[in-house]
Amino acid sequence: MNNLRKTIVAVAACSLVLTGAAACGSDDGVGDGNGPLAGSSVTVGSKDFDEQLVLGQITVLALKNAGADVTDQTNLGGTNAARAALKSGDIDVYWEYNGTAWISFFKKTDPIPDRMQQWQAVHDQDLKENKLVWMQPANFNNTYGIAYSSSAAAKLGNPKTLSDLGTVISSKPGEASLCVESEFSTRDDGLPGMEKKYGYQVPKNNVTVLDTGIVYTSVDKQSPCNFGEVFTTDGRIKALNLVVLEDDKSFFPLYNAAPVFRSEYYDAHEADLKKIFDPISTALTQEVMTELNKQVSVDGMRPEQVAKKWMEDQGFLS
Repeated sequence: MNNLRKTIVAVAACSLVLTGAAACGSDDGVGDGNGPLAGSSVTVGSKDFDEQLVLGQITVLALKNAGADVTDQTNLGGTNAARAALKSGDIDVYWEYNGTAWISFFKKTDPIPDRMQQWQAVHDQDLKENKLVWMQPANFNNTYGIAYSSSAAAKLGNPKTLSDLGTVISSKPGEASLCVESEFSTRDDGLPGMEKKYGYQVPKNNVTVLDTGIVYTSVDKQSPCNFGEVFTTDGRIKALNLVVLEDDKSFFPLYNAAPVFRSEYYDAHEADLKKIFDPISTALTQEVMTELNKQVSVDGMRPEQVAKKWMEDQGFLS
C-alpha cells in the first residue's frame, strides 16, 4: 500500500496488459455520455495490489456511470508511481491512504489517532502544497494487525486485544510465538514500537521473520508461530478464519483510504463528485473491503468483476 508496508499483489489482477498503461481496463458499456459528468474527461489510476485494483475499478465504473469519458490507467505500480502520476497530471484520481500521506509523503513521525483528525490534517496539507483534494475517507482501515488462528483460541486463552498478548507472553511464553515480515521487525511503527507502547517484549527466540504471504499460512498452521503480523483488510484473514487482536491502545497508524483528485477536475465537479463518492466511501466498511479483497486474492475473481457486482448490489450503477 505504501513504501512503509508491503502488500500482496492480486493473484488474478487482470486479464489484459496494455503497454505503459492500464492493466485492468474494461469496457462494460457503463456510461453513455449522459449524466452529471457528461462532457468531462478523467483519467483513473491505482496502485498494483488487489485492494487498489478493486478501488480503481469502482472509481472507473462510478465515473462512467455519471457520464464521464474515463481513461483507465489502473495498476500503475507502487505508491511512488501512483503519487507521481497524480502530481504530474498523468492521472486525475486514485485512492490513497491517510497514513501513507502523513508518514511517507509528509514525513510526520507521530500519527494522529483520531480518524477524521488524521484525514483533515492530510487533506489540508496536500491541498495547500500540491492542490490535491482528499474526499471523504472510507470506513475501512488497512493498517497493521496481529492475528491468530481461531482454532488456537482455547490454548491461547482467547485473547482479544494486543494487551491480552502481554498476558500470553507472561503466562504462556512458549505459546507467544510471532511471525513477522522483515520491515515490521525493525520499524518504530512495527514490532519495537508496539512492544514499547504495550510494555512487553516477545521473547526474541519466539520471533520468526518470513515473507509476508507465508506469515498468513504459518499462522493458519500454527507453525512456526501462533501469532502473525497481518494487514487488516487482507482477504486471507477471512478465508483462513484468523482473529485480529484489537489495537486497544491505538498504536498503529490509521490507513483509511480516500479518493484523491487533482483540484482542476474536482473544483469543476465538486457537488457531483460528493454525491457519487461519499456514499461509496461510507459503504466500504472493514467487513466489506475484506470480502472484496478475498474475492480477488483468494477466490480468483478479476477486480473489475468484483467491483461491478458490488456496485450493482449497492445500487450505485444506474
